Amino acid sequence: MGGAVQGIGQALFEEAVYDNNGQLVNGSFMDYIMPRADNLPSFNFNYTEVSSPSNTLGVKGAGEAGTIGATPAVANAVINALNSINAKPIDMPMTPMKIWKSIKEARES
Repeated sequence: MGGAVQGIGQALFEEAVYDNNGQLVNGSFMDYIMPRADNLPSFNFNYTEVSSPSNTLGVKGAGEAGTIGATPAVANAVINALNSINAKPIDMPMTPMKIWKSIKEARES
């Protein structure tokens, strides 16, 4: 679950912001949006186990499996939703403000 939350955070919240002088302006967790339990819905996981044929133990690396799929899944969901109302796609992180601006621009045009 932690990996999936990390991937969701990457898609929607996490961003390093710098001023015109190159100074990081959100360098603490007071200013940096990090995904927390109250930012996300609850979700369930299902597993499908498939042994690897390339080693005798049948094991595979899977420590970051949640981050690999979560980021593009969430980003594509936002892009598809925006596309359904003819709004322009936005870049990650797809913050609430970016989403709102894209919707507002689509409604005004």
